[in-house]
Amino acid sequence: MEDEEAEAVLKTVGRQIKLWREAAGLRQTELGDAIGYSEDMVSAVERGVRIPKPDFLDKTDKVTGAGGKVSAMRKDVEEARYPKNVRDLTKLEDDSVEMGAYTALHIHGLLQTPEYARALFDTRRPSYTEEEVDRLVAARMARKAVFERVPPPFLHFVQEEATLTRPVGGRMVLRQQLEHLLEVGKLRNVEIQVMPTSRAEHAYVTGSFRVLKLRDGKTLGYLAAELYSRVISDPRDAQVVEMRYGMIRAQALSPRESLAFIEKLLGEET
Repeated sequence: MEDEEAEAVLKTVGRQIKLWREAAGLRQTELGDAIGYSEDMVSAVERGVRIPKPDFLDKTDKVTGAGGKVSAMRKDVEEARYPKNVRDLTKLEDDSVEMGAYTALHIHGLLQTPEYARALFDTRRPSYTEEEVDRLVAARMARKAVFERVPPPFLHFVQEEATLTRPVGGRMVLRQQLEHLLEVGKLRNVEIQVMPTSRAEHAYVTGSFRVLKLRDGKTLGYLAAELYSRVISDPRDAQVVEMRYGMIRAQALSPRESLAFIEKLLGEET
């Protein structure tokens, strides 16, 4: 695990589980039998090399008589399940009052269905393991909590037309994804725009990015890439990113036109 922060959390949780197991007079195999997991899994969790599921923690808490102390670690473990770049991005999103995103190659993460996200991660080469895919999908879906915040942030997205027609995961997954876009696009605090492929003028054609406006008044840029993503905090650079995003929004279809465009595509999928 190339994530020192998450690794430290999992090792601490593992040590606590081992202490409670030993205090209960149980061997690893006995604890495993009692909670429905293998001895190897118990050993891996105690060494901090496997991430325990909530069910593992709750059952261990009950069997060892920890009185809720093991179950109480669920939140820390859940956060450690997500990659560091996702945790860092989630913190920025949680602190944003407005966020805009331009996405060129696929549907934006906050707009994806679980099926679409899984299909997208399945295409990655070199391939992720099934456990890694589960972890990444869970992390992406957890970020959707931003839609439920009170007061709600203003969220707007610009999608390249090609992202709405590429059948990631197959035609049914794409159809469900388009239906989801229509649902989200009707929320009061959300606007979705489509950048038609036929547009001759385009302010940014080199990748995906977003603009985040924080509670303290700061504006940040965020450039997303396959291997490395970075936050742009310098006010002058962030201003350039914000300007380009504004131009892209002006060049794209309006939110109303965009929803009509997606409905048309959805009709063609039937």
